Amino acid sequence: MPKDKQLIVFNWKENPATSREADRLFEALAKATGNKARKNIEIVACPPFIYLQELSKKLMIARAHFSLGAQDVFWEDIGAYTGEVGSAMLRGIGKNVQYVIIGHSERRRFLGETDVTVNKKIKAALSAGLHVILCVGEPKEVRKQGIAAARQYIKNQLKKDLQGLDSRLRGNDKKNGDNKKESLIIAYEPIWAIGTGKNADPDDARDMTIFIKKETRQFSDVPVLYGGSVSSSTVADYLCYTEINGVLVGGASLRGEEIVKMVRNVL
Repeated sequence: MPKDKQLIVFNWKENPATSREADRLFEALAKATGNKARKNIEIVACPPFIYLQELSKKLMIARAHFSLGAQDVFWEDIGAYTGEVGSAMLRGIGKNVQYVIIGHSERRRFLGETDVTVNKKIKAALSAGLHVILCVGEPKEVRKQGIAAARQYIKNQLKKDLQGLDSRLRGNDKKNGDNKKESLIIAYEPIWAIGTGKNADPDDARDMTIFIKKETRQFSDVPVLYGGSVSSSTVADYLCYTEINGVLVGGASLRGEEIVKMVRNVL
């Protein structure tokens, strides 16, 4: 992801229930993005695994200008790991699947994902040439302790999640030809804002973004997104800051009209 671009990521989570509904969301994205590439913005849709193959085919036919991503990935490509999906499988779907979300707070909370497993997944995904969107963010009880506590919490997350990655982010991936310096993206998602309708104050989000960039400066200009109850009416409030490189959208990504409004509000 070039650092002069803004990235809009739509995380569908465990939605929708049917492929027909997935097609409707796809059509909304195709309508919003049109058939002309934009230099300053990139749109990514992250549906459940079962829709990736079919939507990748539709994307090639429609020639719509957005990419696809997965909501998770396992750290082994193949093996006796029931229910898991590896990086090689994602790459095998086709060039449209370029991104993967790793370490989302819902996976940490409901599925017991730890910083150790997040770290292993990041290494596997980067080695496969995927663009990693690493999610970090503090819970409500930490935020109540003040900004210093929130920063320390995120600093600890970044230290553990990115441990041992210096060498993996330098130079090009010989296997896939990708520039790994541009393959790590951080999404700041305060847990208290996810799905609550209470998005973080844009100024606070900007300050946390600057902090995260300082903490990851060894990787050179890592893009940082904001996520947490983003909507078409608030997206521009975050993207007006040059320090915030995009947004990670949850609930609003499941409403066709909202998708169209959001994309058009930032084009």
